[in-house]
Amino acid sequence: MHKGRLEAFTDGVIAVIITIMALEMKVPRGSDFAALAPTLPVFLTYVLSYTNVAIFWNNHHHMLQVSQRVDGKVLWANMFLLFWLSLIPFVIRWMDETEFAALPTAGYGFILVMAAIGYSVLVRMLILYNGSGSTLARAVGRDLKGKLSLSINAAAMLLVFVQPWIAIALYIVVALIWFVPDRRIESMM
Repeated sequence: MHKGRLEAFTDGVIAVIITIMALEMKVPRGSDFAALAPTLPVFLTYVLSYTNVAIFWNNHHHMLQVSQRVDGKVLWANMFLLFWLSLIPFVIRWMDETEFAALPTAGYGFILVMAAIGYSVLVRMLILYNGSGSTLARAVGRDLKGKLSLSINAAAMLLVFVQPWIAIALYIVVALIWFVPDRRIESMM
C-alpha cells in the first residue's frame, strides 16, 4: 500500500477532530467582555487541545516523510492513534461541564497518554516494516523525548487528584516540549 493514502486519511480525520472541537465550544451569553470570562477556561483547553492535535499531526507528517512504505500493522497502529485523538473533543466537553473536576481532567491526561502510546506503537510498526536501519529508526533513536512526555502526562493524571491546576500545568509543559517539530526527524530529511 502507498503511504499517501494513510497520510490523506489521517489528514481528514484530524481535520474532523479539530472541527468538532471548535463546534463544541459554547457561545458566550452576552455581547461584552464580561460575557467571555466564563468561557475562558474551556477556550484555553481548546487552545491546548488544538496544539496537542497539531503536534501529533505535524510529527506524524514528518514521520511518514522519512518512511518508505506501510503495511497492515502500520494501518492498524495509525487507527489506534486516531481513535485516542478522536476522544479529545469528548473529554474537553466533559471537563467543561464538570468545571474541571479531577476525574475528567485526569481523563484528559489518560487520552494524551494513550495517544502517545499509539504514536509510539505507530513508530515501532513503521520501523519494523521499514527496517532497523531506516531513516526513521536512526532519527528516533531511544526516543527520550517521547518517554519523558509520556511520564509527565502519566504523573499529571495522578497529580490531578491532589490539585487539578498542577495537572493542567504539566499538560501544558508537555505541549511546550513538543511545540517545535521533532528535529530528530527533520534533520534526516
